[in-house]
Amino acid sequence: MSAGGLSQARLERMQAVMTGYVERGEVPGVVTLVGRRGEVHIAAAGKKSVNGGDPIGHDTIFRISSMTKPIIAAATMVLVEECKLRLDEAVDRLLPELADRKVLKRLDGPLDDTVPANRPITVRDLLTFRLGFGMVMAPPDMFPIQKAMNGLSLGQSGPSSSTTPEPDEWIRRLGTLPLLHQPGEKWMYNTGCDVLGVLIARASGQTLESFLRERLFAPLGMKDTGFSVAADKIHRLATSYEINPETGVNEVYDAAAGGQYSRPPAFPSGAGGLVSTVDDYLAFHQMMLNSGKYGTERILSRLSVEAMTTDQLTTEQKEGAGIILGGSRGWGFGMSIITRRDDVAAVPGRFGWDGGLGTSAYVDPREELIGILMTQQAWTSPTGPNVYNDFWTSVYASIDD
Repeated sequence: MSAGGLSQARLERMQAVMTGYVERGEVPGVVTLVGRRGEVHIAAAGKKSVNGGDPIGHDTIFRISSMTKPIIAAATMVLVEECKLRLDEAVDRLLPELADRKVLKRLDGPLDDTVPANRPITVRDLLTFRLGFGMVMAPPDMFPIQKAMNGLSLGQSGPSSSTTPEPDEWIRRLGTLPLLHQPGEKWMYNTGCDVLGVLIARASGQTLESFLRERLFAPLGMKDTGFSVAADKIHRLATSYEINPETGVNEVYDAAAGGQYSRPPAFPSGAGGLVSTVDDYLAFHQMMLNSGKYGTERILSRLSVEAMTTDQLTTEQKEGAGIILGGSRGWGFGMSIITRRDDVAAVPGRFGWDGGLGTSAYVDPREELIGILMTQQAWTSPTGPNVYNDFWTSVYASIDD
């Protein structure tokens, strides 16, 4: 057993399992990280592209998509601690576009069949995804509100640098639509963090990326994290792949050179726009595991981290969230929290989130454990592919004390 209480033989078995996914062609490449009590193990297999090229490594840059959300939540709490934002204040002061909300009477109804919102949207609503607006888990364009979302290019299916407008125009467009639920009533995925990105910029007087770089990335040494990849690093960005649902064929979702992340986006998506590496994300999660401190730097107070990593949802608010959260998760600020043990890797108190383009990262405070998985193969369902499930089973199986 190692100093961190990990079994070397079981870590090697995990690597053999992960390598099997590459050899069978189920993922082009994979990087895994297991950290416990200061001991860190990183392993990699495969290539950055299915057509060959450079091997995947710990410095490979991945599109972390929804793993952006915990970072945005942390940035929001930095501003809360500076009293530039308050959890229970209305967002109207800085986001007047979202004042005086209307709420649809029914999901399938026309956009003008509304009632007034019972109260304003608060910062807490955004962090907990209870603002009353988000992704509609139904076939595309099934309801009028979905058609309106797509017509306004609000990025509900993921950020797109070619169609999503710049932040002020994005929030203006969002403000033209009614809410789907009363503020605070239901958990709805995704949009809250995109709104937070606009709010952070306005509260700080900086662009979102400038604020993140100054207050989080620089003090944490996250030198490869951002909303785009510089030309001198683009060779380290893995090609992103997705399965075509009609043909079942694996296709390029986003290339490296000349792709979506080769230039800064008009809209830096707080819900899913960042790229990063396992090294960088380890630094962020080490700060969270250390209750807001990284080395000599105090990024957040212990109390803020505790609030972020506590389930904020009632049973009624979780209704309808099962397709994403499942039965053993709650939601804190920008991340999920395991609330009930239902398998070897579902340890109550474990917090973090996943990225739909093939990534996952969680912290287990009880076990003093950090796990990070990065691939460039997009998920095909919210429950996660086998490589994800086998990774987390293997992480916990490697604990040897």
